[in-house]
Amino acid sequence: MVVTNSEKASSRPTGASSMPPQVVMLQMANAYRVSQAIHVAAKLGIADLLTDGAKSISTLAEATQTHPQSLYRLLRSLASMGIFAETETGDFEMTPRGATLQSGGSGSLRDYAIVAGEQWHWQTWGDVLYSVKTGKPAFDHVYGMEFLDYFAQNPDLASTFDRSMVSLLETIDTSILANYDFSDAGTIVEIGIPGGYGNLLARILTANPVLRGVFFDLAPGLELAKTLLTEQGVYDRCQLVEGEPFSSLPKGGDLYILKNFIHDFNDQDAGRVLKHCCEAMDDTAKLLVVEMVIPPGNAPALGKIVDIEALIMSSGGYERTEAQYRSLFAAAGLTVINVISSRSPFSIIEAVCA
Repeated sequence: MVVTNSEKASSRPTGASSMPPQVVMLQMANAYRVSQAIHVAAKLGIADLLTDGAKSISTLAEATQTHPQSLYRLLRSLASMGIFAETETGDFEMTPRGATLQSGGSGSLRDYAIVAGEQWHWQTWGDVLYSVKTGKPAFDHVYGMEFLDYFAQNPDLASTFDRSMVSLLETIDTSILANYDFSDAGTIVEIGIPGGYGNLLARILTANPVLRGVFFDLAPGLELAKTLLTEQGVYDRCQLVEGEPFSSLPKGGDLYILKNFIHDFNDQDAGRVLKHCCEAMDDTAKLLVVEMVIPPGNAPALGKIVDIEALIMSSGGYERTEAQYRSLFAAAGLTVINVISSRSPFSIIEAVCA
């Protein structure tokens, strides 16, 4: 097979730099250092301290109980990447990127950045070669137990991880709301996942006052969902149903939503959940599965690196291509009718029972 020059060019990663390949490779190979620097700034709460304006390094060091010159070197490095900015007087101030590290509020990634740099996380990535050689989770190899068992023994780490998932799910929810019309959905069934607790359902019902909702989860998730839905003023239009998706799902919904869930499981287990969705749906109901869909070719995509996270952290889970999702859905009796991209890394897969 002859490969033309245009085909060669199309196989290059999109946005490839004009810098020498050695320079680009050096930047890529050192990316973990950037992650750790962001982690430290997030853990110290630097962004919170800059909320009301620029601060001197001495003020920041005193507030964070750090060594002034060392803190300066860290922030100077982050400022070179647009995370904070150094003023002409040597103070540091907020930037739009840095603002994502502020605590709480919409779009906060502080907890996510903290988790990305925690010891348990980077030690697992440090053993990625084990997973590549064996196909087994590096986490289990490093810590001698599964991910969830480790968190059960370390509740503080689990709490931070849960908060990081809340911020990630908020990003997903925003992309769904911006790219899908729910106005004619009737009754929406959201299938609960760790960290979800009805956030998306609450936002959909708030934006669509005539719709009704069902939140389906285990008992602890239902308690948290009840509080959230009540706070958002939509609980009177909701029904809470206890259960888990590997056994059955409530019937009668016009639209079922399953987000950031399928990628955690192998095809057999994921297929079981999808079959239960189809069994619960009538002829006019639809299913929305929200996941990172791996694009074809060499195009860069967050899902491609997150897929390595799935490899090292869990057994069987992986990020799928559109073709793999279509095949998985078909085996479960579902037909994909649309794959909707968004400005986030997540896509909306819309399906009906075949």
